[in-house]
Amino acid sequence: MKSRTNSMKTMREGKQLLAEEVFQHIGAQIVDGELPPGHRIRDVDVAEELHVSRTPVREALQRLERLGLVTMYPSRYTEVTAVSPEVVEQTLEFAGYQAGMAARMGVARMSPEERHRLAELIDEMSRGVSPHDHVFESRWAVFAFLSGRSRNAQHQFLLNDASMALARNLRAWRVPAADHERMLGIYRDFREAVLTADADRAERLARAMHYV
Repeated sequence: MKSRTNSMKTMREGKQLLAEEVFQHIGAQIVDGELPPGHRIRDVDVAEELHVSRTPVREALQRLERLGLVTMYPSRYTEVTAVSPEVVEQTLEFAGYQAGMAARMGVARMSPEERHRLAELIDEMSRGVSPHDHVFESRWAVFAFLSGRSRNAQHQFLLNDASMALARNLRAWRVPAADHERMLGIYRDFREAVLTADADRAERLARAMHYV
């Protein structure tokens, strides 16, 4: 009986791993733009491409729908969603609150060496404030570092699960040109808050970066 239970557990874990791989595969194509807004995804085509059954493909698509990356039309097809201004605004707000929590926990719990490493990442983030540079990548490096030092597994899981939607929805977002100087000032204050271990101030500034 025990061996049968272990076998069933192994099968479930195998299916979960397979669905995760399919999720990462399709999600990466959406984030990279290989599957643009409006593109129709058929689970049977994905299953054939990846040499898997349709079950893990459907599970992956359902998860992507919960993140807002696709819309599923039962018995028909799945369509990649568009990134509207409203979606960007909502994602920026969500990112701001999550960044605030990451800053509040991470700054209070990291070592002096980690603070200096984070200060370097903030410097790189500051250099990215221009009309042409990718803001998301440098910001993500800062807040992923903070989340990793939060010592809070639930927060890390939530941020990791949402990272795909954050990347897709905010990849093209830029700091408005008229707001560059103010944003650079926020970054400088944020850097100081990190180095002085002022977690409360770091939380407020992390939110301010996202207009929250």
